[in-house]
Amino acid sequence: MKTGIIILAAGNSSRLGKPKQLLDYKGKTLLQTVIDEALATDCKPVITVLGAYAKEIAEHHRHNEIKIVINESWESGMGSSIVAGLSTLIKNNSDVECIIIAVADQAFIKKSNFNNLIEKQKETGKNIIASTYNNAIGTPVLFKKNYFEALLLLKGAEGAKNILKQYSEDLETVVFEWGGIDIDTETDYNHLISRR
Repeated sequence: MKTGIIILAAGNSSRLGKPKQLLDYKGKTLLQTVIDEALATDCKPVITVLGAYAKEIAEHHRHNEIKIVINESWESGMGSSIVAGLSTLIKNNSDVECIIIAVADQAFIKKSNFNNLIEKQKETGKNIIASTYNNAIGTPVLFKKNYFEALLLLKGAEGAKNILKQYSEDLETVVFEWGGIDIDTETDYNHLISRR
């Protein structure tokens, strides 16, 4: 079952005041951490969607194995980035059966988080597999092909959460222990660094 990964990295980190995608963690950028773990899986292609600071971020992440997509409408929100990434993926990889949507600021993501989603899908036959942490469900999240159309209709700030709610009977979850730790503010980043 061919699975692609779309990493959403288009936001302007407004609460942080600088691109969080470029924050250093353990000697590499937060975005590079997510890219490396995605590339360590068997998933192909790996697409990274950029928007704010695209030029600067792209310069730090030139990699033959990832495709960078620029979302010109990034200011309208996450939905537009999902659409940009997925439409590029479908255009060039018509054989992809599933996609996993990930974000650029989950510093503790591991390839096992991606693989667990795929395993859970095979095990349960459910068509949406989301990560769960802090009593919430979120990314990374796997969607089978039958949801591509719904994802392509997303608009603006609306991420895929509504799809998870709408089709909850077709949803299964896997635990991502450190998934709730993301970086939105300087304080979040300082906490991350102090965790080392």
